[in-house]
Amino acid sequence: MSKEDYSEKGYEVDDLKRDVERSSVVLEEEENSPIPEVAATVSTKDDPSLPAMTFRFWVMGFIFSVVLSFFNQFFWFRTVPLSISPMVIQLISYPIGKFMAAVLPKGILNPGPFNVKEHVLVSMTANCASQVAYAIDIVVIQRIFYDQDFKFAANILLIFSTQMIGYGLAGVLRRYLVYPAAMIWPANLVQVALFNTLHKDEELQDGMMSRYKFFSIAAIAIFFYQWIPGFMFPVLASIAWVCWINPKNPVLSQIGGSQALGVGALTLDWNMIVGYIGSPLVTPWWAQVNITIGLVCIAYILFPILYYTNTWDAKRYPIISSSLYMTNGNKYNTKTLMKDGNLDIDVYELNGPLRISSGFAITYGMGFAGLASMITHTWLHHRHKLVAQWKQSRDHSEDIHHKLMQAYPEVPDWWYGTIFVVMTAVAVATCEVWHYSLPWWGVLLAVAMSAFFSLPVGLIQALTNQQPGLNIITEYVIGYILPGHAVANVTFKTLGYISMAQGLMFTSDLKLGHYMKVPPRGMFWAQLLGTVIAGLTNLITANWMLATRPGICTDDGGDFKCSNAQVFFSASVIWGAVAPERMFGASSIYNPINYFFLVGFILPIPFYYLKKKYPESWVAHVHIPIVLGATGSMPPARPFNYTNWLAVGFLFQYYARRYRPEWHFRYTYVLAAGLDSGLAIMLFANFLIFETRQKAMIPWWGTQEPEDLCPLQNKPLVAPDPLPKH
Repeated sequence: MSKEDYSEKGYEVDDLKRDVERSSVVLEEEENSPIPEVAATVSTKDDPSLPAMTFRFWVMGFIFSVVLSFFNQFFWFRTVPLSISPMVIQLISYPIGKFMAAVLPKGILNPGPFNVKEHVLVSMTANCASQVAYAIDIVVIQRIFYDQDFKFAANILLIFSTQMIGYGLAGVLRRYLVYPAAMIWPANLVQVALFNTLHKDEELQDGMMSRYKFFSIAAIAIFFYQWIPGFMFPVLASIAWVCWINPKNPVLSQIGGSQALGVGALTLDWNMIVGYIGSPLVTPWWAQVNITIGLVCIAYILFPILYYTNTWDAKRYPIISSSLYMTNGNKYNTKTLMKDGNLDIDVYELNGPLRISSGFAITYGMGFAGLASMITHTWLHHRHKLVAQWKQSRDHSEDIHHKLMQAYPEVPDWWYGTIFVVMTAVAVATCEVWHYSLPWWGVLLAVAMSAFFSLPVGLIQALTNQQPGLNIITEYVIGYILPGHAVANVTFKTLGYISMAQGLMFTSDLKLGHYMKVPPRGMFWAQLLGTVIAGLTNLITANWMLATRPGICTDDGGDFKCSNAQVFFSASVIWGAVAPERMFGASSIYNPINYFFLVGFILPIPFYYLKKKYPESWVAHVHIPIVLGATGSMPPARPFNYTNWLAVGFLFQYYARRYRPEWHFRYTYVLAAGLDSGLAIMLFANFLIFETRQKAMIPWWGTQEPEDLCPLQNKPLVAPDPLPKH
């Protein structure tokens, strides 16, 4: 790659040279990765003789997959869900692996010291097991809200098919998203840094701290610190000082409230910063700038304009809310709409149409625009490279890491293809035999949509660490084709959305193995092991919870009201039962939202030609899909989550990278790993020590909720009509 190529990508040539020279890698510059972050983090050494698929791997991979999938499924049912990061497994498996190497008899059970390739496979298995199967949502809402129970066989087949169709996509995507050096997958660099911290002997200069010591200090520090905003002083999690000036002023509350627009709102809680958008220490600064542009345009310009001009009767509802409302401003009792899993037209006509907050409506519109823009953006910017990569995929080596991976036999295409075909057939059979109301062609259409969007979405994620979801567009499409069928809608969404998401997760793991020089066939079996174990454990745990917890997933569920399932059920009503024709059709007040498809499709075109005309200007760095998808986590995220996230990102991804490049490339990803690990351990400890015993902090001013200090932030400007008395 030439100096001009680096300049076009926003890198400074001097910085690049200095970064590579100062990294711990000892190869010549031309033998290293052309990406400075990768060159400074990923080793260019490999020992193909190291064993990977060892007895230690199989034992730890199996046990950790069961434990992680059980706990994450258990916590999924909580009113405030908790997810244990697979990074915790990455940490605790290291000393256990070292212990097993010390005590097991030498030979097949113990081929030598615990090595990094075994460690990567254990972590990869745990990563595949850490995500709660999306199809569990279908199982839960069927049992709780629709009084349907298709029993274990149907449930497990639906889970396996939706979780494993993505393998076939990963087999194709690896040529475009794993082999090329430009596909960096920023989140993987955090894990690489942690693996290096644990396994690599560093050559330290005088006064330089080792990565392991730095990681340990960061993890211990955040573990103890997080008890302050996370338990003892929760007010620090959302300091809405603008609202506190006059909490009785409704407009000021909406402007400054942390659960509304959040202007000026601060947080000292690391969980609030990383909880919705991921770590700001990982996402590249140019992507964060695009997110900033989108946030300002959408949340701070478009939201207030629509709300305070009373567009869509907006003042009857909160400015940002995911709840469903009636036209009089009262919340809609969505459960009364359903009869035998389908829409009860008489009840719907009696209660009137659904209404949503203007902020919620715009986030749907931006979802439409973001997906459309991905198609145009990918075609304009990547079509030539994708064609070239297709032609060269068999024998072309992109960089030193791809060259080193040639020492290992690749996974044959037919392995991936077989799983893809078999799991698609299983999905068709499951939907037909157990009457999910989704016909065979609906399954094939969902799989086709996931395949179509996998590459453009994967390109964005590989470069920016952001993944636009297909949940909205899949609900939209099948809602028009099969209106009134709630379960069919969510089944189609799960097949279309999760197949892509799983495929990209598998692809990301393949890139991690690519960086760490792990045999591809070992990665294949590790991923398969984690996925199968997780599916079984998720379903067994869910069935146990549903059978033993009285009132679970209802208002009487206490700490187990299942906020995830509640949202999933509401979506099934909006898109499946009520359907987009009633919600966004010609007769709906939200019909203009459909034009966002056209806006998103067209908007990348002028910026593409402006970039060609002014390649050195700021326009060259505008990425329209990221701008339009900036607020994709709203709700449940709020603007103040983004502003604090961006502030931290500026400190590390701009200031430290620009003015302290040696420190940045050595420690930033290690710091991200340490902070996330310490946070996960603290949250788990808090659950075990206090939540399981239903204990809480002694009440005082600092334990108040945001609604206590800013009570009007979630209130509409126009009060709802009084409910009729019965």
